[in-house]
Amino acid sequence: MAKKAVASLQTGSKRLTKAIKMVKSPKSGAYTFVETIMAPEQVNDFFNKG
Repeated sequence: MAKKAVASLQTGSKRLTKAIKMVKSPKSGAYTFVETIMAPEQVNDFFNKG
């Protein structure tokens, strides 16, 4: 199960979102965090993508 965290950032006229996803490594079984800053419309695609 992936854990989700979303924070809204606003810089000038652009509105950005920082998304953090916890992903389980298939090799070691340990969890790692994947962070990206993107447009708010792309957040659901980021979380649904494997």
